[in-house]
Amino acid sequence: MRSDEQQTKAQNSNKRIALVCVGVVAGMVGLSYAAVPLYDLFCRVTGYGGTTQVSAELVSDVIERDMQVRFDASLARGMPWEFKPVQISQELKVGEMGLAFYQASNPTDRPVVGTATYNVTPQKAGVYFAKIECFCFTEQVLMPGQVVDMPVSYFIDPAIDEDPNMDDVTTITLSYTFFEAKTGGSSEQDVSLLLKQE
Repeated sequence: MRSDEQQTKAQNSNKRIALVCVGVVAGMVGLSYAAVPLYDLFCRVTGYGGTTQVSAELVSDVIERDMQVRFDASLARGMPWEFKPVQISQELKVGEMGLAFYQASNPTDRPVVGTATYNVTPQKAGVYFAKIECFCFTEQVLMPGQVVDMPVSYFIDPAIDEDPNMDDVTTITLSYTFFEAKTGGSSEQDVSLLLKQE
C-alpha cells in the first residue's frame, strides 16, 4: 500500500518537474524572440552602443561649447555601391543644427536597393547625438550608374554639457554602413514596387 502511495507521489513530482522544465524552455524561447527588438529599444532609449537619437525638431538652446563631428562611411561585404562622406568633418556649437551629405553611386548595370545602419563613437555620446533627417530611415534605390547626395541633419543635445562623463568629448564620429537590401522576388520587381511607393 505504501509503495503504491510513494509511487504516485513520485509520479506527481516528476510531472511537476516536467511542467516546470517545459515552462522554462518556453520562456527562454519567448525571450530569445523578444531579445532583438528589446535590445534595439534599449539602445535607442539609452544611446548604448553608439545608437543615436531621433528628434522631430531642433532644440532652441545653442551653447558655447565647440564640437567636431567626423563622418565615416563603409560598405557591407557584397554591397556593390560606392559610398563616402562628402565632407570629412564639421565644427559646430552644441545645440546648433548641422547638415552633412553622404554620396552613394551604383556602378553596376542593375538597380540596387540599399539600407544603412549607423552609430556614433564614442558610444557614450550616442544618447546626445540627435538626427532630424536621415537617409537611413528608408531603403534607398539606385538605378545603374546613378549618383546621389544624401543629407543628414543633426544636432548635439545641450544636455551633454550637464553630464560630467562627457567633459572629455570634443569629437564625435558618425558612421554609416550600407547593406544591399534582401527583398523577395526579382530585383526589377522590387525596385518598381519601391519606386511606386515613393
